[in-house]
Amino acid sequence: MGTYYISNQKKLKLSDIQKCFENDDVLALSPEAEKAILDCRNYLDEKVKKHPSPIYGINTGFGSLCNVIIPDSDLEKLQENLVKSHACGFGNQVPNEIVKLMLFLKIQSLSYGKSGVQLQTVRTLIQLFNSKIFPVVYEQGSLGASGDLAPLAHLCLPMLGLGEVNYKGSNQPSLNVLQENGIAPIKLKSKEGLALLNGTQFMSAYGCYLVLESLKLNYFADIVATLSLEAFDGRMDPFKEHLHKIRPHAGQLTTAKTVLSLLEGSLIQKQEKKQVQDPYSFRCVPQVHGASKDTLDYVSSVIETEVNSVTDNPTIFAEHDEIISGGNFHGQPLALVLDFLCISLSELASISERRTYLLISGQRGLPAFLTPNPGLNSGFMIPQYTAASIVSQSKQLCTPASADSIVSSNGQEDHVSMGANAATKCLTVLENTERVLAIELMNAAQALDLKRPLTTSSKLEDLITNYRKHVPFMAQDTIVHDLMKKSLEFVKNWH
Repeated sequence: MGTYYISNQKKLKLSDIQKCFENDDVLALSPEAEKAILDCRNYLDEKVKKHPSPIYGINTGFGSLCNVIIPDSDLEKLQENLVKSHACGFGNQVPNEIVKLMLFLKIQSLSYGKSGVQLQTVRTLIQLFNSKIFPVVYEQGSLGASGDLAPLAHLCLPMLGLGEVNYKGSNQPSLNVLQENGIAPIKLKSKEGLALLNGTQFMSAYGCYLVLESLKLNYFADIVATLSLEAFDGRMDPFKEHLHKIRPHAGQLTTAKTVLSLLEGSLIQKQEKKQVQDPYSFRCVPQVHGASKDTLDYVSSVIETEVNSVTDNPTIFAEHDEIISGGNFHGQPLALVLDFLCISLSELASISERRTYLLISGQRGLPAFLTPNPGLNSGFMIPQYTAASIVSQSKQLCTPASADSIVSSNGQEDHVSMGANAATKCLTVLENTERVLAIELMNAAQALDLKRPLTTSSKLEDLITNYRKHVPFMAQDTIVHDLMKKSLEFVKNWH
């Protein structure tokens, strides 16, 4: 554990976030970020004193109520009312890992000194993060347009001593947990509620989590595919580098190189092959997995831009003496790439299920359904059904959320991104893909054991040896769910 300094001057990378979270670092503001926050707040206070006309969100109502002028005496109450009225999320509770990312990204966004918040407000967010106090946030409620209003309202309620937090594994009233940790609730000043609620940190947090998990999963998909290739006695010719150099997509080249590296030293590959070529689900692994890698690279670049951005509204430019009401909270860039990522993850599962289907088909010297005694035993007949069911669900979830919009706020917010829905369904597809790969891994390991005494490469044999410590060979029918569950745990914990 160390200290990670939130900076407004260096580019934040997804790898920085990953390292911070893996090290369980605490957060602190850099001196430059503190100065930027203080300077912006001082400018805003002076501006409100001297500015006679209305400034949206500072001394006006919100959304379609933007023309209602609020007296100075009610400005603090206005901000508190905003947070309470917008805390209307529904559905499942957002996982703590993603709530933690939301806190991190909201702190980062406020550190640029364009939002007009008090320094104490940002410090309170940091106290929540450092104390592992995770606000209870719900999946449903954001249109991904005026930022993630409902989720961010739930994220910020605890700073006021309101709402609930998840602390030490259970949901508890926020005020009790704040008191236990010596954290004083804050009083919001003008503009602050809007600065906290406007922003894309719900979508961005999901995006960060999905990208970092997808990076691991995409590589593991290559490993599982290679195991299946070996089990199916597939050819290595389609993975040779000079084939891919004449169609040099980066992901395709990387995938082919990975598979060849994993096959190095395989005795199975030294056996003469009877078939001239293999089905696409084996032969086209570089092209399919590679396209998902290229998609992930693009999605990563967009997410990385977003986490280095100011996404609330209005935005304060003290250097230009301007407060601009704009649209940086609109989630369209995120909505599109999260839909794209959803499709690419679904395709990894789709091709995986096809390989599983071939492994149980009784071809290439393997017994039907990978059981030594088919008939009496059904073996791995039905896990393929499960994989097929999961794959079909993911295909249905690939309908793009970003193609949808709905008018809200009495016509003021007349085009929305639906990026929050893109984010939550993409997480479901990621989890589905993990499950499908876990089923393929279980089948590939069984098939390879049925080929003994032939062995694959030392790298893959080491993986199988480790896997067998958790998931045994199935000599006769057993409750397959238990094996699938252990296989999934292996996939999730693999590094």
